[in-house]
Amino acid sequence: MFMNDKEVELIRARYPVGSRIVLDQMGDDPRPVPSGMKGTVVQVDDIGTVHCNFDNGRRLGLIPGEDSFHKIQPKSRDER
Repeated sequence: MFMNDKEVELIRARYPVGSRIVLDQMGDDPRPVPSGMKGTVVQVDDIGTVHCNFDNGRRLGLIPGEDSFHKIQPKSRDER
């Protein structure tokens, strides 16, 4: 799936570095990260791949439209 510059900028705005995400489901991957795994966005590259460090130690690029994931809000200080 090819993304133009405007689409990539929208993804960067939606998932800025440091954002927390939850993986809902991966596309076709021989070693998928389990659904429900949380991670931290470390980069959105020039083709729109969202690179994450997952809490289980894996680092993986997610492809919007191919992989399903969503941003979560960080816990407030009262919830920690």
